Amino acid sequence: MAKVYTESIGRLMELLSHMPGVGEKTAERLAYHILRLSRQEALALADAIREVKEKVKQCSICYQFAETDPCAVCSDPRRDRSTICVVEEAKDAVAIEQSGGYRGLYHVLCGRLAPLEGMEPEDLTLEGLMRRAGSDEVDEVILATNADMEGEATALYVREALEGLPVKMTRLARGIPSGSQLEYANAAVLAEALEGRTEMDRGRRADTEGRATRQ
Repeated sequence: MAKVYTESIGRLMELLSHMPGVGEKTAERLAYHILRLSRQEALALADAIREVKEKVKQCSICYQFAETDPCAVCSDPRRDRSTICVVEEAKDAVAIEQSGGYRGLYHVLCGRLAPLEGMEPEDLTLEGLMRRAGSDEVDEVILATNADMEGEATALYVREALEGLPVKMTRLARGIPSGSQLEYANAAVLAEALEGRTEMDRGRRADTEGRATRQ
């Protein structure tokens, strides 16, 4: 049987198929789209990928992606340094920032507790968060993990890790539907969820743990 793809096209398709949400058919469509691009457009795409890998790094304070260290938010003296909003991924911080309803700092966990996906507590940036939350400057930690099973489990774990620190722990209000992802919530919903956030207390934690056990 004749070879269907050239070696270079096959390699491109294989690499594209490793991206989240991209299967074989989508990888094939993307590969042929790239082939139809002009040489200038295709090389501009390649240069953009190379540039982002060379210039973008994680902020050593909040772990957000940035081209400077500290990032623009952490180094901005106008931000409210008494509040830290904890999110799962860098894109969640972007979604909250675009809502325009938050002026504090962020902390990116770089994941969530998901043992089936190989994400364990040691894979999260909890040590950095504990150092920051223990600062005299910080009064409140907002747990803005996603409203799904893994996000709730992560929020509870972080809550317990910060148990002995003199900070108020709050959770986003339930304007965000259960099971949804922060990156897909619109700005108004995120702003309302931040405004109506509630404090996490022992009673609520025990109730949540009880439900998890029953499930």
